[in-house]
Amino acid sequence: MIKRTLLLSLLLAASGAQAQDQAAVQQSAAPEICMTCHAADGNNWVKKEDGTFGKTDGGADSPKLAGQHSDYLLKQFNEFKSGTRANPVMNGMITLLPDDAMKATAEFYAKQKLEPAAARDTKMSEEGQKIWRAGLASKGLPACAGCHGPAGKGMSAQYPALAGQFPEYIEAQLKAFRDGTRANDPAKMMRDIAIKMTDKEIEAVSDYTAGLR
Repeated sequence: MIKRTLLLSLLLAASGAQAQDQAAVQQSAAPEICMTCHAADGNNWVKKEDGTFGKTDGGADSPKLAGQHSDYLLKQFNEFKSGTRANPVMNGMITLLPDDAMKATAEFYAKQKLEPAAARDTKMSEEGQKIWRAGLASKGLPACAGCHGPAGKGMSAQYPALAGQFPEYIEAQLKAFRDGTRANDPAKMMRDIAIKMTDKEIEAVSDYTAGLR
């Protein structure tokens, strides 16, 4: 009886350990197909042999995902999969993830610590600050802070966190909204805003946003 009880305990322990191992593998494996462009922690930075950090091969086309709202990430994943948001790389890659893996990946990256990017030019950033905080009344351009928050932390699925994002990526997305190549914004909200912005204004706002903390 004692031997039988001991054997049962060992089997249960082994089963529990195996389940934990599988869960750990699933959690760590969820973003593996994303790592080439976004890095393991979602910061799009990799540590080089000399100890410094640099961008992955994703470059400006690959945003930082660390610390982003999970429901916003999941919304983007679903829209890449459906084709609502067009991107030759993401439209193909996302098909490798089933729905439950997309959810797990969104939650994984949301829990990672953001290593923020930096503004490129102080003077340009100052111009961007004016637009971020107050908009441009003369052009009917609303303040970015009105939706994304004064510190750029965003809010849920509709308004992503932008603070510390690569300025090149923000700039590229604003231009994509402006020319209509990105069209997955609810009620054309971002397209109606971006179309009022010049290249210089877009660059300035992108720079300021990258420096937000």
